Amino acid sequence: MYTGLQHLHSYLAYLVLLGLLFSIFTALGGWMQNRPFVDKDRKRALLGLIPTHLQWVIGLVLYFVSPLGAANASGAAMKDATSRLYILEHPLTMVLAVVLITVGYARAKRLKIGKARFRSIFVFYGLGLLLILSRIPWQAWFAVS
Repeated sequence: MYTGLQHLHSYLAYLVLLGLLFSIFTALGGWMQNRPFVDKDRKRALLGLIPTHLQWVIGLVLYFVSPLGAANASGAAMKDATSRLYILEHPLTMVLAVVLITVGYARAKRLKIGKARFRSIFVFYGLGLLLILSRIPWQAWFAVS
């Protein structure tokens, strides 16, 4: 089960990145062109939101079943950069990113002006993406197996 979740979490990350990039660029285009925000734009924003939430749920489960996650939490592990990344930095940063992305989507739903709705998605999804990119364990992505 652990290996399957780990692989799912790793491969779903690509979908998250693609969905966020698509949503961000779509929002930027709508914002710059001053287009009205229509239902199609809301659905495009969901392409960034849904995979991100799914990834977060899988990551949360993985955090508790992985030997690198909560089971590894100790004072000694905090002194090791790789252990600290998996125990604290990666999960905490991803939670913040998911919160930002969710807030951006929720704000966009409540706002009335199309330009402000696009800007909300662009800014909050963009900040979320920057946080995600800052704490992806890149050494695991590019490790030779």
